[in-house]
Amino acid sequence: QAQLVQSGGGLVQAGESLRLSCAVSESVFRVNAMRWFRQAPGKQREFVASITSSGKSTYADSVKGRFTISRDNTKNTMYLQMDRLQPGDTAVYSCTAHIVQEGVGTFDAWGQGTQVTVSS
Repeated sequence: QAQLVQSGGGLVQAGESLRLSCAVSESVFRVNAMRWFRQAPGKQREFVASITSSGKSTYADSVKGRFTISRDNTKNTMYLQMDRLQPGDTAVYSCTAHIVQEGVGTFDAWGQGTQVTVSS
């Protein structure tokens, strides 16, 4: 069964940028919608951004104009470019993808999560 592997994240100062990646671990039949979520300590998980297989993107109001979601379908990889980061963006970021895999079926896969910390 395919997995999602994340990379990126780290510690930056306010106003700086980070780029997160989320890759499907093996060849699959289809990768439909892919999404980013985040969860800060003591808070509920919240939606960040999503992108369809054709490239249509949607953003949470809190990140509009600062974050950009994209995907490379030849690599089955999704990216989240985060610019002008703020301390309020500090959270564990996780990716998820709606996958159709031959011999398995249709399911949602999740990445392992990566920490983003923004200092003031």
